[in-house]
Amino acid sequence: MKKKLVVIGAGMASGRMLEHLFEANADYDVTLFNAEPRGNYNRLMLSPVLSGEKTYEQIVTHDDAWYAENGVTCRFGEKVTGIDRDRKVVIGENGEVAYDKLVIGTGSNPFIIPLPGHDLKGVIPYRDLEDTQSMMDLGAKPGSKAVVIGGGLLGLEAAAGMAARGVEVTVVHIMGHLMERQLDEAAGYLLRKSLGEKGIKVMCKANSKEILADENGHVRALLLDDGTELPCDLLVMAVGIRPNTKLGAEAGLAVGKGIHVDDQMVTSDPDILSLGECVEHNGAIFGLVAPLYDQARVLANTLMGIEDAFKNKEVSTKLKVTGCDLFSAGDFAEGEGREDIVFRDPARGVYKRLILQGNKVIGAVMYGDTADGAWFYNHIKEGTDVAEMRDTLIFGPAYQGGAAADPLSAVAALPADAEICGCNGVCKGKIVDAINGGATTLDGVRATTKASNSCGTCTGLVEQVLAVTLGEDFVMPTSQPICKCSDHTHEDVRRLIKAQELKSMPAVFQELAWKTVDGCHVCRPALNYYLLADWPLDYQDDPQSRFINERKHANIQKDGTFSVVPRMWGGMTTSDELRAIADVVDKFKIPTVHVTGGQRIDLLGVKGEDLPEVWSDLNKAGMVSGHAYSKGLRTVKTCVGKDHCRFGTQDSTGLGINLEKALWGSWTPHKVKLAVSGCPRNCAEATCKDIGVVCVDSGYEIGIAGAAGMDVKETEAFHKAASEEEVLEYVQAVMQLYRENAKYLDRIYKWVNKVGLDWVKEQVADEANRKALVERFLISQSVYQKDPWAEHVEKEQARYTPMANLMMEAAE
Repeated sequence: MKKKLVVIGAGMASGRMLEHLFEANADYDVTLFNAEPRGNYNRLMLSPVLSGEKTYEQIVTHDDAWYAENGVTCRFGEKVTGIDRDRKVVIGENGEVAYDKLVIGTGSNPFIIPLPGHDLKGVIPYRDLEDTQSMMDLGAKPGSKAVVIGGGLLGLEAAAGMAARGVEVTVVHIMGHLMERQLDEAAGYLLRKSLGEKGIKVMCKANSKEILADENGHVRALLLDDGTELPCDLLVMAVGIRPNTKLGAEAGLAVGKGIHVDDQMVTSDPDILSLGECVEHNGAIFGLVAPLYDQARVLANTLMGIEDAFKNKEVSTKLKVTGCDLFSAGDFAEGEGREDIVFRDPARGVYKRLILQGNKVIGAVMYGDTADGAWFYNHIKEGTDVAEMRDTLIFGPAYQGGAAADPLSAVAALPADAEICGCNGVCKGKIVDAINGGATTLDGVRATTKASNSCGTCTGLVEQVLAVTLGEDFVMPTSQPICKCSDHTHEDVRRLIKAQELKSMPAVFQELAWKTVDGCHVCRPALNYYLLADWPLDYQDDPQSRFINERKHANIQKDGTFSVVPRMWGGMTTSDELRAIADVVDKFKIPTVHVTGGQRIDLLGVKGEDLPEVWSDLNKAGMVSGHAYSKGLRTVKTCVGKDHCRFGTQDSTGLGINLEKALWGSWTPHKVKLAVSGCPRNCAEATCKDIGVVCVDSGYEIGIAGAAGMDVKETEAFHKAASEEEVLEYVQAVMQLYRENAKYLDRIYKWVNKVGLDWVKEQVADEANRKALVERFLISQSVYQKDPWAEHVEKEQARYTPMANLMMEAAE
């Protein structure tokens, strides 16, 4: 005779277990109890049922015919009231059933916050089909109002389902952003924005105090602890689940957080097995489908006498969160020695986060684009050492084996014979020759070499070759989109960032409908600048969105080495500074020392690995970064002025030093060079700088919009000042006006040519406007006027203190 198998619970785990048994023709006579009046269905698809996209029939896994075909005695809609282990019977509401083997799959119960009023009519959990039907019956109707407590997966699915039915939904979440276990604030912004577009209001950091009733004992509102009342016809609690261990505990089985099972899914009674959300295995409980299906396989094999073992391994899952793909795997808990790598593209609803410990990936979450989920999951399972691909890891398998996260650095390292355009067989060397021959635009390169002239997929790479070859002289065409990621021009983006108060890259990508994954090497530096210039107190500079020189705090050379230029205020130096420079040159065997046209000393040929020590040694002598690599103030060139020169009319050196100390560290659309000449003889060449000051007997003549590069242009007369203080005020105002209005990578002379000198004069001449510009400039300086060399050295020193070493060893 067949052995008698009784199964309590017709959920997804026990259903998969039965499938394994029947596929193997196991010799069991099966009786299946279920408190719900139905068999196995896909609970993950309840939200589409709630929204009306699907019917219950469409999410059924095992229908009546399947149970009949496999000879299952179904006792649906009947609760089990007890288990008599001595007699080996299951006691149901309608009678007893004997068993040889018993499987408990009672799942979990939704957690109900014991708020005052939690038992009112209209307050329900969201867990099964009955809950879903209750929501539709009680209040999920067009024009009604609902409150969902809980900003996790279930809560958001409930909210989305009701909103799709025309319900006015508010989600109340106690934490600072939604799904805080899987997402950070930026991803939370994306999710919250998406919900808002569906008509769902989200209130984070909101603590529920009481559920209020109407005169009929039905919920009418949720009261928050700040006194806010949220009217509602329906209140849904989706704040978590707890294993349903009642039957197991009452039967005397070993129970902790869940019903204890061993590796074969056997409980403390050898004839009783258990699986699903009700079990605890080696201290862990489970809520994801993948481990439950592993348990189902192991349990079925145990019943058939096949050796198998359940392992609590790293799991992954793919879910649907309000219509967006979500993949998660591994461990997301905070821990010492762990770090995050985060990638975001809000325009496409894409967010990726990796959690690393040492050089191993221990967790991953992918939102919107889950194509590489299996690849990351494999690295988590295998414990792969990812040190060699760390820089490009977040971009997935397509970017490994030679691709680099820093495209300009990668392009600079390519040999001359590296193929750039496959369609036309054009190598890097040929493109560089064309650029050096005068093809300084993308169209020029196309016309000369045909690179990117066919399919166009190499366009970005050609642009990178242009950027590396031309350096700071690489200029984007005017009246063109900011890049291929957007249809907006630079001017549009600047205007919209201010008008819509966009204060983060995710906000820009989301609100301005960016097309590509997380921007590109062209738009990210521009956006980074616009955001820090317009919102210095709200936006945090993103070093990874800067060109390689600004990330390395030094100028990369064609051989891969770097040049280092310490700041010499107003072109002045001391014997101590010169000794420090000489010592650095000797210590690090720097091959070339050059005096620049900006009255500074350039150390060329510094190895990348030596940069931190070079900076440290120069810092000890009081020298800071000269920002010779930056889109910001470079130098203030001076002559010796009246202190030494018989023609000098004012203290040009002192004024130049004061200007430099006031302006250094200010990020600008392009590099800015200043000069102060002590008399009209103009030894400091002030009349061909971005901003120049010429000292005269009556005071100071300020000129702007000069150039001495690819274009040569004399400054235009701007203002006559009577005092150094007035010079400083006007120069700061011009700088801020330029910072707030110019297109990224436009020098001052190009900006003035676009907006007109008269407009610039009008803006600065107005006293109230001028002082407001200066005030905004000083606010920005309070955030950004920092020496990057010193900051880097300080971090490195902190990293290698004895305590830090101990922490690093512990992390390893």
